[in-house]
Amino acid sequence: MAWSCLSCTASIPPQPKVFISSFTTIFIPTHPLMKFRLSSQKCLQDVRNMVKSLGIHSIRSSPVDSLGNGNLVKLICGASFEDVVDIRNLSLVYTLAGVDCIDCAADESVVNAVNQGIEAAREIVEVGRPWVMISVNDDEDLHFRKAEFDQADCPQDCSRPREIVCPANAISLEKEKSSEGHLWITNDEGKRQGGVLTERCYGCGQCIPVCPYDKLHTYVRDAAATSELLRREDIYALEIHTSGRQTLHFRSLWEGLGDAIHHLRLPAVSFPDVGDSTISTMNAMYSIMEPCLRCFNLWQLDDRQTSGDIGHGATRESIAFAVRLAATSDRPRGFLQLAGGTNARTVARQKKHGLFQTKSVSGNFKDGQSTVGLLGPLDAPTGGIAYGGYARKHGLTCIEESPDYLLKALAEALALVGTVKCYGIPS
Repeated sequence: MAWSCLSCTASIPPQPKVFISSFTTIFIPTHPLMKFRLSSQKCLQDVRNMVKSLGIHSIRSSPVDSLGNGNLVKLICGASFEDVVDIRNLSLVYTLAGVDCIDCAADESVVNAVNQGIEAAREIVEVGRPWVMISVNDDEDLHFRKAEFDQADCPQDCSRPREIVCPANAISLEKEKSSEGHLWITNDEGKRQGGVLTERCYGCGQCIPVCPYDKLHTYVRDAAATSELLRREDIYALEIHTSGRQTLHFRSLWEGLGDAIHHLRLPAVSFPDVGDSTISTMNAMYSIMEPCLRCFNLWQLDDRQTSGDIGHGATRESIAFAVRLAATSDRPRGFLQLAGGTNARTVARQKKHGLFQTKSVSGNFKDGQSTVGLLGPLDAPTGGIAYGGYARKHGLTCIEESPDYLLKALAEALALVGTVKCYGIPS
């Protein structure tokens, strides 16, 4: 790791004192900068050692193989989450943790950030390269909403609970005390200002119940722009979020993608539980996709609108949806993947209901491709889990520049990924 950026802040530091004994050579730094260097180098080496000790660096299976084995792990950066700095760092951390796929917004700058994070991770340790998946919606979908509000509607004495509850720190307001002692949001002209950082907002909706002035809007990605994006060599998969209420918009989007569909290694549909019409709508959507499919497909069971909920009820609903679909004989072809409401408790509940199992996929694969039709409805196992995530700001553009943060972040990522991949994580 280069340290020139640090060394330029000071002249040549005093050389460390060296005491040699008959047992070992001990270096004692005499300059604070030298202490920081040694500490950072140790943390970075600890990151490498952690990845290698778990065997993550030796895993070279494709995401399709992981689906067949029932242990695919996908990181959801957020279909409407577009903070490229955080996305890069999340991608770096979870690549080191061994995820198979990273799902992000269908935006060129976001895709670039994901790939930058992947490559930065592979420079630290030569781990496998996860597939990049982009997400689009066929109609209104809560994954693609953004919070917005007019600051003029905010009372002067408002405590701004939206800013407090926002998990992505997307509501960023400059605070200034007025002569009366109230906290105001002001600009240079003394007028109140502020709002939502749209690139960070991922539409979790937590600000809705705490403030009467919230306004949310939903946007739909352009099919032509998505089609062009899919032709990039570093994008392998596509996820279409749908409300499950009808197929008209789904057909329009699918057909609008044109022959870009042939570039896909894995098309996925994020589907909510819509009750009695769930299976029939899924079958209708599969019939739309089938003529163009040249690979396996995936159904992401997104019963909760936003992943990452840590409550007990969240994962119960996710598991219940998967249990019902897995037991249905007339569901369409494709792997099932748990998503909305997934958390650290999900794998244990999967095992309890017999959904977490290892199963090999037969067939000849080339670059993750396979012949459609090898898996019947009852043969497709629960292929894996998708975990939603966001990053806390730590003041650095590149998290690897502060290896102690990287080490802590990797440990947290492994607590999720490791339960699915069955890593032998030491306490």
